Amino acid sequence: MTTTVTRPRTVTARINTPDTALDPAVYTATVYMNTAPHSFGGYQHHHPLAEATRPDGTPLRLVFQASARIHDHEAAADAAYEVGNRQAHDANGQTWPADIRSVSVGDVIKVTCPDHWIVYLSVGPTSFSPVPEPTHLTDLTGSRASSRRCPH
Repeated sequence: MTTTVTRPRTVTARINTPDTALDPAVYTATVYMNTAPHSFGGYQHHHPLAEATRPDGTPLRLVFQASARIHDHEAAADAAYEVGNRQAHDANGQTWPADIRSVSVGDVIKVTCPDHWIVYLSVGPTSFSPVPEPTHLTDLTGSRASSRRCPH
């Protein structure tokens, strides 16, 4: 004897979410290299910036887990500065590419905080200073690049 079993209809859906949604206590940092001549005196809003990239040309995103050491945007920028000066690595073990100069005074670090706030910080001689979102983005060859802001 055979018995018929009726199963309820189900729908399966895949929802793609950013990696940071899985771990909300993550800071990400993007370094913009100042390409203006004589820019080591500090960042000015009219200076052209080029986004640091991996050797394959993809954007270099540094990831830092929130901790007692990395507890705010300035601490995340400081951690990115250390990676950018080949003194450390990020939470994923990523180090600074050998073909990019070290992070220096005049560069800008974009920090996306766990609450999705985005802060741009200019690297100064002894600290970081908040700056507006840069508008003069170029690639390393000097051509104009689009300015994109991460969604909130």
